[in-house]
Amino acid sequence: MNRTLFTILLASVTLLTLTKQQNTAVSEAFISYHIVPDIISQPPYNMVEVSYPSSGVQVNLGNELTPTQVKNQPIVSWDTEPGALYTLTMTDPDSPSPANPTKREYRHWVVINVPGVDVGAGEAVVEYLGSAPPENTGFHRYVFLLYKQGGGRIQWCDKRLSNRNPNRGNFNSTKFAEKYCLGKPIAGNFFLAQYDDYVPQVQASLTDTE
Repeated sequence: MNRTLFTILLASVTLLTLTKQQNTAVSEAFISYHIVPDIISQPPYNMVEVSYPSSGVQVNLGNELTPTQVKNQPIVSWDTEPGALYTLTMTDPDSPSPANPTKREYRHWVVINVPGVDVGAGEAVVEYLGSAPPENTGFHRYVFLLYKQGGGRIQWCDKRLSNRNPNRGNFNSTKFAEKYCLGKPIAGNFFLAQYDDYVPQVQASLTDTE
């Protein structure tokens, strides 16, 4: 066999193996951390890459990140299909506390009609708000879910929320996906966070109650 062809085939097999391992890791993590069934019934099998350049950290299937580290909107990427539109969500299913999540899920970010991976060109119908778990409530899960919009552009018919609006609780990912015909999430990621000294600043910024 031609050495160049053999090298290409070997690289392809290696890539497929790594992809399969990553897909398995994503689904297993979503089950292990009870994101399935707490907010979705089936795990995604692909990973959404999420990084916070201002603090130099990345989201990695349940790693701990502080509210200070995630205060600014992240850079998000995923494998795309030509011409496809996507919806991205970030929620906290442990609000106000994991022991008593009466506000499950708390919306931190919802962007619709994202062309490819250009999140900035999408519609941020819920503006980004970093994690802000209340003091003495332990670790909260912050979950990113990605949906492919099979029906084209979404016509948003719910209230749009600024990053100063605290009325973000009692969101339901499953019902949301059903309402906008999104199907199951195709990719996801999540991190854990607990209270730090930046949280009071986030809470103080939530002044828009309209």
